[in-house]
Amino acid sequence: MLIFFICIALLVLAYKFYSPFVERQAGIDPKAKTPQARFEDGVDYVPVHPAKAFLIQFLNVAGVGPIFGPILGALYGPIALVWIVLGNIIGGAVHDYFSGVLSIKEDGKSLPEIAGHYFNIYFKSVMLLFTAMLLFFVGVVFIMSPAGLLSNLDYFKDTIFGNNTFWVLVILAYYFLATMLPIDKIITKLYPAFGLLMIVMTVSIAVALMLNAPQLPEMGDVFAYFDHSHYNNELLEPNPDGLPVWPLLFVTITCGAISGFHSTQAPIMARCLTNEKYVRPVYYGAMVAEGIVACVWATAGIAAFPGGYVELKSLLDQGGPGLVVNQVATTYLGVVGGIMAIVAVAIFPITSGDTAFRSLRLTIIDAFHIPQSMRNRLLVAVPILTIAYFMTKIDFSLIWRYFAFSNMLLSTSVLWLATKYLFDRGTFHWIVSLPAIGGTSVTVSYIMTAGIGLGLPQPLSQPVGIAVGVICLVALIIAHNRRKPVADVK
Repeated sequence: MLIFFICIALLVLAYKFYSPFVERQAGIDPKAKTPQARFEDGVDYVPVHPAKAFLIQFLNVAGVGPIFGPILGALYGPIALVWIVLGNIIGGAVHDYFSGVLSIKEDGKSLPEIAGHYFNIYFKSVMLLFTAMLLFFVGVVFIMSPAGLLSNLDYFKDTIFGNNTFWVLVILAYYFLATMLPIDKIITKLYPAFGLLMIVMTVSIAVALMLNAPQLPEMGDVFAYFDHSHYNNELLEPNPDGLPVWPLLFVTITCGAISGFHSTQAPIMARCLTNEKYVRPVYYGAMVAEGIVACVWATAGIAAFPGGYVELKSLLDQGGPGLVVNQVATTYLGVVGGIMAIVAVAIFPITSGDTAFRSLRLTIIDAFHIPQSMRNRLLVAVPILTIAYFMTKIDFSLIWRYFAFSNMLLSTSVLWLATKYLFDRGTFHWIVSLPAIGGTSVTVSYIMTAGIGLGLPQPLSQPVGIAVGVICLVALIIAHNRRKPVADVK
């Protein structure tokens, strides 16, 4: 548990000491009028208290991502915790923070529109394509995962509630309402309570693991991925399939470390904040909180099972991460706690899925300058949700792979956009350009070797990925030096 406590301490210290440094580069102006004050419309531009905004943002970006991803990543061993913390501090929290900064500085617009401002129409088009694709895949994934979890509960066997299609239709009906209605009708009323539920559940699991976890590897095992001779028990040896850490671990654990999906959620709260000074606690703070959730569930995957990694892999093969959540919750929290945790894990993806579809509506409306009438919202929302229903018939693992790739690609694009923003401001761009190089390297490496990509040999992926990342930075520096800074950087 020492590694776990060090991870939590590093995340908290990063918020305390590193985030103010990041904020100083961004040009936050507490006296500036926010988009909410300038464009209040009673639908999307609505004032929200910063504490509520934090809980809503936390729930929007969290879903089951910081639960399912770290459980899958736990197969790689304690190095999963190292990636979560380093990824969060260096990449994810900075990525989320600048997503909020860029949106609130640009009237609450979606990221593709902002990309068109700082780069050109081609970069805008690429970001629009991958933003829309990612939001759609997130929405579909977050229909399928809670529907599958709920329909497989023992309590619902031999009833209509045990039918997967029933839950798909129920969730779609809720998504329709949440996508169409003003933000203060459902989201600002329910999401703060759900956010608190996630915090209570996470703390409960963490305390239970500290008191009862049967199998905790020794401190030296964090490095044992590099030297398997450290292990004297095959049950303790991580990564039973021998999968490469680079790049698969970085794509497996995104939420909690760095996730492009989070940038798609930035405009929702950027249109509701009443002061720019709240960007850091709402966006940076929510990502740090998500990192803590991810650390808890990665630790649960590593430590919760007497059979070690062999038992974890067996459970994943039988029923995926949802079965692991069920097992951990019922084993360590009892019947009541287990039901609470299972219900919570069913709610969390739904609360990310509805905001994914809402963000997709906003992105399309922004891109094509469509007026925000009820008729137009219907014309956008109904076709999207209809197609989403038919997509739930496709194999979940295929949808997840495309989601993982587009997620990493979008997060990298946002980091490059933030790099351009800091270039134009003349401030310290390395806080975003270095993680942008890392993200580019991982993305290129993954698509080179993945089955959905080029399928090339693994040894080629790492050097080529790193080379492409460095080339991108050099190209951006050259392009920046050849043109004048944007005149109206705010």
